Amino acid sequence: MSKILVGFDFSKGSAIAVDLAIDIANRAQLDLRLVYVKEKNEDETPIRAEIERRNAGVAHLLKDIKMEYVIREGKVSDELCEQAKEDAAELIVVGTHGMSGFTKNWIGRNTYRTIAEAPCPVLTIREDFNFNKALERIVVPIDNTSETRQKLPTAVKFARCFGSEIHLLGLYTSESPDIRSMVNGYVKVSGAYLAKQEVRYRYECVSVPKNLTLTTLEYAEKVKADLIVIMTEQESSLTSFILGNYAEQMLTLSTIPICTIRPEELFMVSK
Repeated sequence: MSKILVGFDFSKGSAIAVDLAIDIANRAQLDLRLVYVKEKNEDETPIRAEIERRNAGVAHLLKDIKMEYVIREGKVSDELCEQAKEDAAELIVVGTHGMSGFTKNWIGRNTYRTIAEAPCPVLTIREDFNFNKALERIVVPIDNTSETRQKLPTAVKFARCFGSEIHLLGLYTSESPDIRSMVNGYVKVSGAYLAKQEVRYRYECVSVPKNLTLTTLEYAEKVKADLIVIMTEQESSLTSFILGNYAEQMLTLSTIPICTIRPEELFMVSK
C-alpha cells in the first residue's frame, strides 16, 4: 500500500472511518489523506479550520506517518475516485450510518458509485463499529466465478497488518456437481495461496438456500468476523446493477466492515 484516503464530511461515520484508517496506516506505515468534497461556492475557510482542529486532536495517534487533507469540489464519488488515482492510493475508507442509510454526503448511490468506480479497494465502516478489539477474523466468500480469488491479496494485507485469521467461505449457489466442484477447487487453491503467504486460515463450504447475502452474513456472525472482503459482482447470475445486488445488500445490511474490490482490477496479482 502507498497511501490511504478517507472520505470525510464531519459526520460521526466519517470520524469513525478516520479512526480505523489511522489504525491501519500505523500498522502498515502508510500516510493518510482526508478528502472533503464541498458544494459549489461553499466557503473553504471554516472547512479548513474545522478539519485542522480535528486533525490536531488525533495527531498524537499517528506513529511515524503523516495525515494531510484536500478539499475538492464536485460529485463526491467522482472527486474521491479522482484523488485516489492522483495519489495512487491502495485503499479508500468511508463511514456509513444506520442499517439502510448513509450519512449526508455518502447517501445511497454516492457510496455505491465510489465503490464501483474506485481504482482501489474501498473499506466501508458503520459508525457503531467496535474498536475494543483488532480485526481478528476476516471472512472471504468464494464462489464459482473466475474473479473470486482476486480478493485474496487484499485480505492477506489486512491479515498481516492485524495478525488476523482468514475464513474462506465456499458458497454453493447451485446443486450442480460441476458448480460445487468448481467452488471446492477455488477454495482449495485459495487455501494453498494463504498457506504460501503464511497466513492462518480456515475454510467451510455451505449451500445457499435462498439469499447469498444472508448466508454470508450469518456465517460471518457465527465466526465473529471483524471484516468481510467481497467483489463488486459476486455472482453474475444474481446481479443486475453495475455494483451488483450482492454487494449492495452486503453494504446495506452488514454491521461488519466491508472491503469491496472491483473484479477487473488486476493490481491484486500475487507475487
